[in-house]
Order: sequence, then structure tokens, then C-alpha cells
Amino acid sequence: MCGRFYLDVMMDELEGYFSLEASTISLKPRYNIAPSQDILAVAAPNGARVLGGFHWGLIPFWAKDEKIGYKTINARAETVHSKPAYRAAFKYRRCLIPCSGFFEWKKENNIKQPYCFRPTSQPMFALAGLYEHWQDQSGREIDSCTILVGEANQDVAPIHDRMPIILQPEDFDCWLDPQVQTKEQLLPLLRQSAPGEVDHYPVSRAVNSPGNDNADLIKDISNSDQFRLT
Repeated sequence: MCGRFYLDVMMDELEGYFSLEASTISLKPRYNIAPSQDILAVAAPNGARVLGGFHWGLIPFWAKDEKIGYKTINARAETVHSKPAYRAAFKYRRCLIPCSGFFEWKKENNIKQPYCFRPTSQPMFALAGLYEHWQDQSGREIDSCTILVGEANQDVAPIHDRMPIILQPEDFDCWLDPQVQTKEQLLPLLRQSAPGEVDHYPVSRAVNSPGNDNADLIKDISNSDQFRLT
């Protein structure tokens, strides 16, 4: 799964990587992004790529209650095309979620040790996502999204058996194109990342609390006393 990530790039880096027009969105580093928070995603509903804010936890357009979003922070790549909560968005409303790195946990000596996963060569990850627009009976509206996950590759598997789906720049156009709608076209994009694309190291357990948000959370502690004592 993917239940926590961070984004600490500059706006010009993000615009360049995703081929965006200049954005008016204010971007500041966030080191501990958690479900139910607002996150950034790139979509192209009318052909041009745009950056917008979305609630993390997808709320299907047909949902009676927004609380369903607590259960839909991730969608399994293997079944996303057929699950009722995701199949319409998979067909018509796909997005890319900028990510500098993500966190996973491994139980070591009865302690859940967090690890940070970062790209080895790309400036950032582009996570495959879906988005929805929801409105309740009072007219209140929420744009929401989910992150697709699949089987871990050999870089991530020693820590966790699942990982977010990372798309390559050559796949962005196809994934974002609302005219592309068949599973035969889309599912092949959700392939496992190649070995060597992701690096990882242990980080402070302070990341366990979503209330903590600072650059110390992504520091490598493999040589620190804190890690040697786990």
C-alpha cells in the first residue's frame, strides 16, 4: 500500500517534469503527507495538463457519504478496472500524483521501523492515480483521489509486499488521455517498476505521527544510535 509520502520539489521542477503551464498554486515542502489530507495531482480532462488539489481518499460520484474515502486511499492495480468504487474513474478520470518519496514500515525486533523510498535517477516519482468529483445534497463539492498500488519490485519487497505504481514520462500521455478507456490499453501501464529505480533507507520513527512535518523525517538514520538500537 501507500499510506504516507512527501513532496519537497520546487514548482519549476514539477512544471518541467510534468510539462505543465505555469501554475498559480503555492507549493511548499511537505514531509509527511497522510490520508485525508489535500494533495496535488496532475490531470488532463480537456487535453491540457493541469495541476490541482485533491482530497486523498477517493469518494465515488455515487457515494452517499464522504466517509467512504477513509477506505479508498489506495486502489489495487490488479482489480481497479472492475471494482465499483474505481471503475468509472479508471475509465475516464486518471491522474498523476507528484511524489518525492514514500514511506513503508517493517517490523524489526518488535518495532515498526519506517523506511523512506526515493527515486534513484528521476527527479521525482509520478504515481498513478484516479480522481472523482463528488457533491452532496446540500451542494457541497469535493474533488478526491486515490493512489494505485501493485506488487512490490525487488527494491521494495524486503520491506513491504506492496508499493505505489510509478509511471514513466513516456506513459504520461496515454494515462492522462480521457479518450483512452479500455483495460487493454491501460492495464499494461501499471507494470512493476524495474529493479534499481527505487532506493531506500531507514528514517526516524517520528514520521509515524502525521502531526510531524519537517525535513528531519527524511534523513537517513542507518548510522545513528536510534537505528542500531532497533
